[in-house]
Amino acid sequence: MKAHLYLRASTKDQDALRAKASLESFSSEKGLTIAGIYSEHISGTTLDRPQLMQLLNAAQPGECIVCESVDRLSRLSQADWETLKAKIKAKGLRLVIADLPTSHMLIEDRGITGQIMEVINSMLLDLMATMSRLDQEKRVERIKQGLENKRIADPAWTPKGKGKNVEKWAKIQSLIAKHPGMSADDIAKLADVGVATVYRVKQQIQAAAPQY
Repeated sequence: MKAHLYLRASTKDQDALRAKASLESFSSEKGLTIAGIYSEHISGTTLDRPQLMQLLNAAQPGECIVCESVDRLSRLSQADWETLKAKIKAKGLRLVIADLPTSHMLIEDRGITGQIMEVINSMLLDLMATMSRLDQEKRVERIKQGLENKRIADPAWTPKGKGKNVEKWAKIQSLIAKHPGMSADDIAKLADVGVATVYRVKQQIQAAAPQY
């Protein structure tokens, strides 16, 4: 059976390829043939992920999507999670999570036992996806509370933030202008930024463009 490995990290400071070796080893142990490896630096809270969409377009019915853990695939809202599951089901793909043993049985057809395990696995996937989303929401809330506490302690305090790298943003804008047909992934590699940054620059350009 063919497998499509999906790796994701939230920012370029993290390493989306960190789990590549372990997923390759996992696939080998399970007798899977790796058909593609899709890696991107983007938030798990958004469904608009170029590499994930490319994977879904390339994969064929009966093949597997292999992820390290559920939170690498989804920190989505309930509605977006249901949308992603529907896309996966419509393509006839099997979702295998390395750290979720019940999903490993989806690699093989096991008759009625396999059908029962598929139901159990689906319930566990939903539970873990919900936990991933709630963990993200709690993290955001803690950051907000921390900022609010600093403002209360010092009304004059303002967060510095990382800010955008002006030089890199200018380079991205130049690449977009010179090579309008170039993919966001290629621009990101040339500018040494995450693909999410390229999309932010594109959105800024579109917003600034005159409307007719």
